[in-house]
Amino acid sequence: MGSIGAPELIVIALIALLLFGAGRIADIGKGLGQGIKNFKQGLKEAGEDDDDAKDAKAEKAEKPAAKAAAKKEAKEEATEEA
Repeated sequence: MGSIGAPELIVIALIALLLFGAGRIADIGKGLGQGIKNFKQGLKEAGEDDDDAKDAKAEKAEKPAAKAAAKKEAKEEATEEA
């Protein structure tokens, strides 16, 4: 069994042209192109949403640490003044 070459692809294209017609094949190609574009855009937006969620989670984790550091500094200042 060999691989698909140029003659086989031409035969497949001609059969598709006979079955669907030139206009329908153009519509199918356009639909496939839009589908791929939307898929890539969705992946990009999902990645951005994941990054935003990670940033928000990191900020939430930093807030308690910042409060603890502020309390520690206040205690140190109070002991130094006394």
